[in-house]
Amino acid sequence: MKSFYKNKKVLITGHTGFKGSWLSKILDNWGAEITGFSLNPPTNPNLYNLLDLNINSIIEDIRNYNKLNEVIMEFEPEIVIHMAAQPLVRESYTNPRYTYETNVMGTVNICEAIRNSDSVKSFLNVTTDKVYENKEWVWGYRENEPLNGYDPYSNSKSCSDLITQSYNNSFFKELGISCSTARAGNVIGGGDFAKDRIIPDCVRAAKNKKPIEIRNPYSIRPYQHVLEPLKIYLMICMKQYENNKYSGNYNVGPDDEDCVTTGELTDLFCKYWGENLGWINQSENGPHEANYLKLDCSKIKNTFNWKPKWHIEEAIEKTVEWTKIYFNKNDVNECMDNQIKEFF
Repeated sequence: MKSFYKNKKVLITGHTGFKGSWLSKILDNWGAEITGFSLNPPTNPNLYNLLDLNINSIIEDIRNYNKLNEVIMEFEPEIVIHMAAQPLVRESYTNPRYTYETNVMGTVNICEAIRNSDSVKSFLNVTTDKVYENKEWVWGYRENEPLNGYDPYSNSKSCSDLITQSYNNSFFKELGISCSTARAGNVIGGGDFAKDRIIPDCVRAAKNKKPIEIRNPYSIRPYQHVLEPLKIYLMICMKQYENNKYSGNYNVGPDDEDCVTTGELTDLFCKYWGENLGWINQSENGPHEANYLKLDCSKIKNTFNWKPKWHIEEAIEKTVEWTKIYFNKNDVNECMDNQIKEFF
């Protein structure tokens, strides 16, 4: 893959977010020509501003269609990876209208700009495992299950996925543009400073030498290191660029052994952090969040002969490694370069 992406023109929306920053780092290391389109980083501190990147960064709102269209026309990307979103469930209860505007109309805008472009050959929309109608099953959801997210975030991502499929059926196939959606689960890794996510909550508690407070210790989620889905995103974009038969909808998640409860995940963090770090159950009457959520990833494993490389313990270990380097004011860029080389 590294040689494929060298000198390729790649547009990333949401490049200043957690996953977008890691993706930008990978592609920059591989010699791609990158343009990013995103709001300013969502937190302070944030991963993006810690990185040494050669990237054309456009700080703009995905809801601004005219600017987005202008950037695509000028940059003429061959590959577009769409990750710009309002990404938090609890935030979507507070600001549902903004969540829908960003996640739904943002998708319409990127699809419409691609439809008007003569350069784009490969388009990937990154949605979420929460797009499915969640029936709290103990088995994983497959790509042909109904899309009907419960909360405004999940539902807006269901809409985003369906919009992409509609544009693909109505326009992209005829235009020769390969198009896929990737439905990924919860990711962890160094540099996530978001609110209302378990690993950043662990990091903040460790820094303050306080017990970690957990809202839903018994909820089961598919956790994976951030490099796992990013590798698949890049694989999908490359394969469908070379052959349209790889266009489609793909679940991207870990093996069953890595679908653990939030409490178990926190136990692992405490184990690798040390310093007698612990956690307390802080259950609250907050908004609805799924208790059980798992994906069936048979399709992507069979299509690309893929399997996870870093399981949950190693993912936590790598996250703690990055975080301690950051707290000690050492070189996080070198740490990320080393982790990327090791992973790929």
